[in-house]
Amino acid sequence: MGNDMYSVEQVAELLGLHVRTVRGYIRAGRLRAVRIGKQYRIARADLDALTGRPAPAAGARAAEVSSIVQVDGVDRAAADRLATLVLAGVNTHHDPARPLRVQTVHDEERHRMKIVILGDAAATADLLHLVDAVLAGDNGLLTGKETGDA
Repeated sequence: MGNDMYSVEQVAELLGLHVRTVRGYIRAGRLRAVRIGKQYRIARADLDALTGRPAPAAGARAAEVSSIVQVDGVDRAAADRLATLVLAGVNTHHDPARPLRVQTVHDEERHRMKIVILGDAAATADLLHLVDAVLAGDNGLLTGKETGDA
């Protein structure tokens, strides 16, 4: 039988949180735990429920990248087209164990769009290359006009 129960300290280390934060999650009911004596124990299933993904194995190295891309001079229509392209790029990511999460926000008043990316380093890099190619290229995506028309 593997180690299916974690201490508060182990959960804090696995998630990169402070021990007090984990205890606060338990007290608030965000993280289920069993009290054994004066200590809490957290089941793997409860940790998975909190994070929305399987818990990393003890001692395993995991890297997650967070990136924010800001694009200026973008109207609502261009932001919608860019968001659609970015989300299509995310949906081609094939590793369900390492999901890529993306959120897009458009500030109509400032004509600014932000793309927030969280996930695997390689998948994030691929998505950033896609965004860069779209923004650097004269492909008409942001203007809504096809290239090559005279």
